[in-house]
Amino acid sequence: MRIALLTYSTKPRGGVVHTLNLAEALADAGAVVTVWSLSRGGDEAFFRPVDPAVEVRLVPFTDVPDETITDRIVRSIDTLRDAFDPNAFDIVHAQDCISANAVQTCIRTIHHLDAFTTPVLVACHEKAVVEPYARICVSRAVAAEVTAGWGFHPTVIPNGVDYRRFADAASDAAGAVATRSRMVERYGRYILAVGGIEPRKGSIDLLEAFALLHRDRPDLSLVFAGGETLFDYRDYRSRFEKRAVELGVEPIVVGAVPEDELPAMVAGCAAFAFPSTKEGFGLAAMEALAAGRPVVGRDLPILREVFGSTIDLAPDVPALAAGLDAAIRQPDGVRRAAGRELARAHTWEAAARAHLDFYRAHPTPTS
Repeated sequence: MRIALLTYSTKPRGGVVHTLNLAEALADAGAVVTVWSLSRGGDEAFFRPVDPAVEVRLVPFTDVPDETITDRIVRSIDTLRDAFDPNAFDIVHAQDCISANAVQTCIRTIHHLDAFTTPVLVACHEKAVVEPYARICVSRAVAAEVTAGWGFHPTVIPNGVDYRRFADAASDAAGAVATRSRMVERYGRYILAVGGIEPRKGSIDLLEAFALLHRDRPDLSLVFAGGETLFDYRDYRSRFEKRAVELGVEPIVVGAVPEDELPAMVAGCAAFAFPSTKEGFGLAAMEALAAGRPVVGRDLPILREVFGSTIDLAPDVPALAAGLDAAIRQPDGVRRAAGRELARAHTWEAAARAHLDFYRAHPTPTS
């Protein structure tokens, strides 16, 4: 089976991480897999090495000064469409709105649903839900949103997690201990959030919660890590910076983290904060569980579904602060063990098998 997986970036965003891990697991299962993506900012490769069993096709995408986000997304769609030949594949599987708009006939994974107000982006989002001939979601909660909004019934195939990579970073091996120690030397005792500074990640709410926590815990620092997004969040970032000054908080914003450093950064944190207002699965939180870290997230149906009682869920800023404080003061060994088992149970091998079954049941329609 010749499979094309299409994503929009080479940067370490959740959908891109999903695409690469799924591609490698599909190749391990015997499929012939090609990953297509736009190569932004002069990138010549993905943010991490990709198994040579997977072919990588990167389409150059140059930056245009002062380009609007709408124009950039439309140009992204056109650029990928012009480069991609669907006739070379048995299955074409788009992982996001951009790639779904770029190809004519495809399967679409709807990781989460966005809410746009710009007419062009609203139309792109709608087309990316309606026009694919089959749909996958990574959680029942998102599938239910699709059913409620459009009447479709996506198949649910949960994400996997690279459990061993994060568990090893949290182990007692001398190298792992030394690497975690370097993280603590660099950041102090820290709370970590992964996903960048943006509205969907609840970054300002986390600032507010940390300010409450910091009153009694001045030894703590707050670290934000995360990669590129297509959208322009400069206004939100300005509000974030202004609010940090008002609160007297000095967050450490590190941007994209090298792939070989991320597991140690996660394993070294005192607690992992996950205050997203919208998620499709919560892969970063699952990686934190694999590393044995306590996770405090926003009280969302999707997080209740995926994580159950393995993480603490907070409905508001004070509860988020209280949850982080409790996680740091009184680590719950039973919950930590349950979280690790949950993460261990989510394998990319199982996800790949489920995808192959789905592809066989949903072959590309013939015209």
